[in-house]
Amino acid sequence: MRFFPEKKWWLYLLSALVFAAAAPAKAATLSFFCITNNNAGNCAIGASQLTVNVSDAGGGLVLFHFKNMAGGSASSITDVYFDDGSLLALSTVTNGPGVSFSQYASPPNLPGANLISPVFETTAGFLADSNPPVQPNGVNPGEWLKIYFSLQSAGTFNDVINELGTGQLRLGIHVQGFSSGGSESFVNLPLSVPVPVPAAVWLFSSGLLWLAGLARRKKSA
Repeated sequence: MRFFPEKKWWLYLLSALVFAAAAPAKAATLSFFCITNNNAGNCAIGASQLTVNVSDAGGGLVLFHFKNMAGGSASSITDVYFDDGSLLALSTVTNGPGVSFSQYASPPNLPGANLISPVFETTAGFLADSNPPVQPNGVNPGEWLKIYFSLQSAGTFNDVINELGTGQLRLGIHVQGFSSGGSESFVNLPLSVPVPVPAAVWLFSSGLLWLAGLARRKKSA
């Protein structure tokens, strides 16, 4: 049974790839870099095992899913801060097993916030920290924390992704519980801005048209 006309297969494939290229982003994973540098070893631990997955949760919600790698070195995310534009409004905080966070935090801004440029400025109300005792109730290895935000001002999830790329939206975490003692602050590495759809479509189209031409030349030969 033939599903497509023999000479038109590449057109159907092109259409499918163009659709895939134009589909909106649904998730992105961010890593962190250390801004306080109190201890090189502690900074390396945070950079290697702490991440946040940003995803479209549907219903106008964006999920920020903070994770501390299972089996990683001792460390505990105890404070989370957001330096945001105007797209989001904090909705809910969901604790994973062994984690106990509440909205608002002390101190009210990321420790060491002035050590980067531009200075990290926590948006009012866009912060949360672990309840006492802070280190055991933080996000330790193998644990996670979810924070949901509502999109505002007719914003979309792709707008959030773009702001993560331009630095208009930044995430800060304060980490304690290192085996060597001390604490460190981290800010997310900027997310690469997605390739514009027209450029992606052009790349797909050019490659497929070249393949189609090659197939025709081989058939003629």
